[in-house]
Amino acid sequence: MPEQDIPPFPLDRVSVDLSAEAARAAFVQAGRDYLADARLRAETILMEKGGFACARALCLAQDRLIAALFEMARERLYKNANPSAGERLAVIAVGGYGRGTLAPGSDTDIMFLQPVSTPWAESIAEAMLYVLWDLGLKVGHSTRTIDECIRTGREDLTIRTALLESRVIAGDVAIFEEFEARFDRDVVAGRAAEFAQAKLAERDERIARVGQSRYLVEPNVKEGKGGQRDLQTLFWIGKFVYRVKDLHGLVKAGVFTNRELRLFERCEEFLWRVRCHMHFVAKRPEERLTFDMQRLVAQRMGYRGRDTLNAVERFMKHYFLVAKEVGDLSAILCADLELREAKPRAMLDRFMGRFRRRPKALAEAEGFRVENSRIAADPHIFVKDPVNLIRLFWLADRHRLALHPATSRAVTLNLRRITDSIRNNAEANRLFLEILTSKNSPEVVLRLMHETGVLGRFIPDFQRISAMMQFSMYHHYTVDEHTLRCIGLLAKLDSGELGEDHPLSHNLLPNLPNRRALYVALFLHDIGKGRREAHELVGARIARNLCPRLGLTAQETELVAWLVENHLVMSQTAQGRDISDPRTITSFSQTVQSLERLRLLLVLTVCDIRGVGPGVWNGWKGQLLRALYRETEMVITGDYGGAERSARIEAAIAELRKALPDWTDAQFRAYARRHNPAYWIKVDLANQVQHAKLVERGARAGDHFQVDFTTDGFRGVTELTVLAIDHPRLLSIITGACAAAGANIVEAQIFTTNDGFALDTITISRAFTQDQDEMRRADRVAKHIIATLKGEVRLPEIVASRSAQAPMSQAFTVAPEVIIDNELSAKSTVVEVTGLDRPGLLYALTTEIGKQNLNINSARIVTYGEKAVDVFYVTDLTGGKVLQAPRQSRLRKELLAVLSQPAAIAGAESGASAA
Repeated sequence: MPEQDIPPFPLDRVSVDLSAEAARAAFVQAGRDYLADARLRAETILMEKGGFACARALCLAQDRLIAALFEMARERLYKNANPSAGERLAVIAVGGYGRGTLAPGSDTDIMFLQPVSTPWAESIAEAMLYVLWDLGLKVGHSTRTIDECIRTGREDLTIRTALLESRVIAGDVAIFEEFEARFDRDVVAGRAAEFAQAKLAERDERIARVGQSRYLVEPNVKEGKGGQRDLQTLFWIGKFVYRVKDLHGLVKAGVFTNRELRLFERCEEFLWRVRCHMHFVAKRPEERLTFDMQRLVAQRMGYRGRDTLNAVERFMKHYFLVAKEVGDLSAILCADLELREAKPRAMLDRFMGRFRRRPKALAEAEGFRVENSRIAADPHIFVKDPVNLIRLFWLADRHRLALHPATSRAVTLNLRRITDSIRNNAEANRLFLEILTSKNSPEVVLRLMHETGVLGRFIPDFQRISAMMQFSMYHHYTVDEHTLRCIGLLAKLDSGELGEDHPLSHNLLPNLPNRRALYVALFLHDIGKGRREAHELVGARIARNLCPRLGLTAQETELVAWLVENHLVMSQTAQGRDISDPRTITSFSQTVQSLERLRLLLVLTVCDIRGVGPGVWNGWKGQLLRALYRETEMVITGDYGGAERSARIEAAIAELRKALPDWTDAQFRAYARRHNPAYWIKVDLANQVQHAKLVERGARAGDHFQVDFTTDGFRGVTELTVLAIDHPRLLSIITGACAAAGANIVEAQIFTTNDGFALDTITISRAFTQDQDEMRRADRVAKHIIATLKGEVRLPEIVASRSAQAPMSQAFTVAPEVIIDNELSAKSTVVEVTGLDRPGLLYALTTEIGKQNLNINSARIVTYGEKAVDVFYVTDLTGGKVLQAPRQSRLRKELLAVLSQPAAIAGAESGASAA
């Protein structure tokens, strides 16, 4: 009990002989010591007894301090020997504090309650507040009469909620009892439905603000979906609607079973434990469970790595399972409220629009009926035929209806009936496949199956990825949540909703003969995660076992397995390889082999990338995928040979000639001879025109250093085209200048003219949504590049300073890796570098490549959250590949050393070398 762990407040340290000012000062000093000791004790309690005990202990310490302060104010500062009937006062804890719990960084919400407003009570309140503020406490306070409490409680939902959980800390108990009776009679009675609806609407608005999903990888423990506020809201509604004093009252009211009550208490304890640890670690009221915080809290809570999951991933899996259970408890309460008509009925129209109600029974399924616009079932039908546990959701999809709450509970109680015999039942699998590939809203119904536990029981491999977190800044959701969102995106593409965002996929989908295989492959694409082997290989094996069970043909099964095994190939090739290199397209075409596979893989890749999370997909990635698709399509259809390539180059030159009518023929021929064939294939007409004008501008000005820039809101990038005299360390200087200017490079296209000039296009992420703001920023970056190229700035110090100032997460480690390959390109050695991203990393890498006397002909810069994957196409100074083993070994060693260096040191050292 916290009473034994937290000592009484030492009011005897405040001598009765002291003056008022001296007494206040003595109390503040004693209070600081007391609270500091209480926090140390509470942290020990957290480690030994748990989160709820810690929150109770902190609350008790605050209670005892406030009670002692009230006694000092009443007996020593403003003693009233003969109080009138109105000169009575009670200090009341309200809100979360009123419930008897307090997190280490929480505010202290108190109310001074009086029968009528009196100067004496105002003086007491003022004296107490000044002392509390001097103690450094964040105090939410109010001074009200009982009548004011009733009036504001009726008018304001927030105040009504705060007053709902209130208790006496010190003072006149009779006043509080009078207030409680009147509050129950005049505020609570008759307003159950209004309060429930308002609190649920408030919850929806809060969740929309902090994140719609409970499976966000950096969740808000207090305000997020499935967090502590959801549990509190659940209890507030229960207390208001069912007129109960505590959780046990909800069992007596028939809302929860004893099992569900214990589940509530387990969830509450876990969330209190997490939140208290967060506050102690941060030394402030930190509510967002960031990656850095996850690592520290997991360590404090004693999690250890096991099998393929590290300690943080195991901790977060536990967290997400608790968040799901909080959602289950909320669903139980909401269902009961609907049955009591304290909450409006809700069908799947929340997701899919309004649907017409069906007052009659469902003729196609015996034992099922529609009740209050929901599908209901006699519980015995699940015992009689467990296939009905799948058929229920098939009916929900077919009729676009939600589940009756009693039926949903019955499903949960009968999950054990989903055994291998049901998993192998042809009818059950047919129904599931129809749900998965439905044209209605498969994501919604699959989510219902997941939340009731049916999906994991029917597809055990899916249960393994349930609540599985990927400890990475790139992934926004757990694996199961990502999968369900991908299915939802595919369904939207299928229905034409995302046609403007993804025109190519939208046009391809209606003509795909293997639609079933696409849906199944997307459902299974990440199902192999969390194993020791590569997840795409595990997923392919699962697909070969599962697809025949679902009723897919042998041909469909092999297609699904191929898609799962290769679901990363298209995005990796588009973002990480030079797709203007013929060998890249040839290699990718050999992997894909058929147009049907290419089309399916494109659609799957779009859904997979977009389903990762907000902001991951952008127009730049779309453009890369479309370009790869078109180049590969030409190879597969036989339209891409040597003669065709020559014709395309000639056509490109002719188009540019038309676009430059002011140039003389001699001037244009001289310019065209400056570019090699790859340039005409790789660069579109708009950029060719821009390059020509940039070169002309440099010639007119007699200045070999020129930078042009343009921004593209759709692609989410800004392009800077740099004209300069070519030399091995040119890209290093340009990337260093960008790093010094705070620009994040996402791609680099490098062209060298036949007369020794470089024409490099550097693509950086946009920093501003408005084009005017972004263009001003691009101008600053461009000027910084020119100044750097001319040697007017000291790049090493600037990059090192920028790197040192940038916040770096300590949560992540990425094993550094350098792969050197001479087969991926016909003319260049491909160097792929993987490591932990940091400011100035690209500058350091390109500088080191320059020190190795290598030219960078092309580069692909890709970042997956904290992981950088940079690919360089390099040649030696004679234009040949890096073939010598000792030279490859030295290059690999030096690049690994760069990856292992701290940011500031790497920036300074590489910059000094470049200078």
